[in-house]
Amino acid sequence: MIDLTDVILTEGKSVTLETELGLSKLTYRFGSFAVKEATPVSLAVTNVGEQKLSLSVSASVTVWIPCARCLEPVASRLDIQFENELSVHDHDYIEGYLLNVDQLIHDEALLVWPERVLCREDCKGLCSICGQNLNQGACSCKPVAADPRMAKILDIFQQSGISES
Repeated sequence: MIDLTDVILTEGKSVTLETELGLSKLTYRFGSFAVKEATPVSLAVTNVGEQKLSLSVSASVTVWIPCARCLEPVASRLDIQFENELSVHDHDYIEGYLLNVDQLIHDEALLVWPERVLCREDCKGLCSICGQNLNQGACSCKPVAADPRMAKILDIFQQSGISES
């Protein structure tokens, strides 16, 4: 928490500072992700009048996100940079005269979340029968014959280079 009392009470007042991030994980509806490392959060806050603050934030957070194919954890860097004007009373991360930097970064990280994370481009994924990570070796499962009604769809995947697994 950063005390913004002087900035909030004095129109035109500015403060620029760096602070450490206190988050050990990011938790959302779709899962919880451990923070591997984080850069200090750089903040510039200015009272622009009418109970509004101009906020400029820059930080990087590296979190462990599972590979979309094999589920192995991948260190993924989230670069958070934004400028915003906000009302002192309308945000979850401003409590009275205190700015909750951890909540601010937590909320903003979701906006830069990667659509899909792969451990490597040629990840083989998991066996759909036994769950073996095919990057670590083949399994003894026999391939299941595809439903003939799905043949055209499989052709489309093969032509586009998308793997079946």
